[in-house]
Amino acid sequence: MVYRVQGVVVREKNAPATIETVIVPDPGPGEAVVDIITSGVCHTDLHYKQGGISDEFPFLLGHEATGRVAAVGEGVTEVAVGDRVILNWRAVCGQCRACAKGQAQYCFNTHNATQKMTLEDGTELSAALGIGAFIEKTLVAAGQCTKIDEESDAAAVGLLGCGVMAGIGAAINTGAIALGESVAVIGCGGVGTAAIAGAQLAGATTIIAVDIDDAKLEQARSFGATHTVNSRGTDPVAAIQELTGGFGADVVIDAVGRPETYRQAFYARDLAGRVVLVGVPTPEMTLELPLLDVFGRGGTLKSSWYGDCLPSRDFAMLIDQYKLGRLDLDGFVTERIGLGDVEAAFAKMADGTVLRSVVEL
Repeated sequence: MVYRVQGVVVREKNAPATIETVIVPDPGPGEAVVDIITSGVCHTDLHYKQGGISDEFPFLLGHEATGRVAAVGEGVTEVAVGDRVILNWRAVCGQCRACAKGQAQYCFNTHNATQKMTLEDGTELSAALGIGAFIEKTLVAAGQCTKIDEESDAAAVGLLGCGVMAGIGAAINTGAIALGESVAVIGCGGVGTAAIAGAQLAGATTIIAVDIDDAKLEQARSFGATHTVNSRGTDPVAAIQELTGGFGADVVIDAVGRPETYRQAFYARDLAGRVVLVGVPTPEMTLELPLLDVFGRGGTLKSSWYGDCLPSRDFAMLIDQYKLGRLDLDGFVTERIGLGDVEAAFAKMADGTVLRSVVEL
């Protein structure tokens, strides 16, 4: 059996995203077919469209999703038909050296579905982050499904599938922010704003938002920022130091991922403080720092992959915080759209006028 469904495809670099008929096969061993309920429009989808991830066109876009399991393949025990799930792009193997050390969040052998979805003419599709969620049904590895409750707003909790989890995890997991610490976040897009929300959730008392857009800075206040710095006209390093008694922040999170913002993060932290890089640099970027400064300032320099999250551990905990009113996931949902509105959502993203557009099916 195969499923003929509608999905959002980009056929070549920078081509418009269009709705196409997609053939989804029955799930094989270890796979699941999921009826998509919601999917956030993430910068990663735009990067696929622009050819910034790979050149394996055509792409089936979308990955930040909730759904309901429609069918499972042989040997699947993680989920059952009818389960409501959040999809994630890092199904852990359980056997590699990271998993064997009890650090499955760093699994070195994550996997996706073995079979490919195709266009009607048989052309194989590359599913964004192994998911491809701008579609009525998608095929994933069963380990990419994390069961959740029925009560929470699917559009809000689905954002844990990528960007919001990356930001919150950068604060809580990678940055290990402790009660009473000071935090600065450079870049207040979706991931940076989520890092601010994560810092508040972790109990930071000074949370400094840094951006070049006053509207984003004002929005950051609603998610927990106690201070804001517009770095277009103000030196952010000096400003962060001034707001932290002249010392610098305990944790500085770079949610932009450029050499200049990383240098700002490096020098804006206190001695023995932590720098967390969660913004994704491009391949040609390089960084130069005096090695004596790296040695003399101490502390730790960390990269955060997907917020160092383990979906089976983190999703349920964060949904509980959401239901308790401690984490405003609803605030990240700027608009709810249909499949045909994805291309327009990319334009709004580029303009910086949305945190998240969320496709509802």
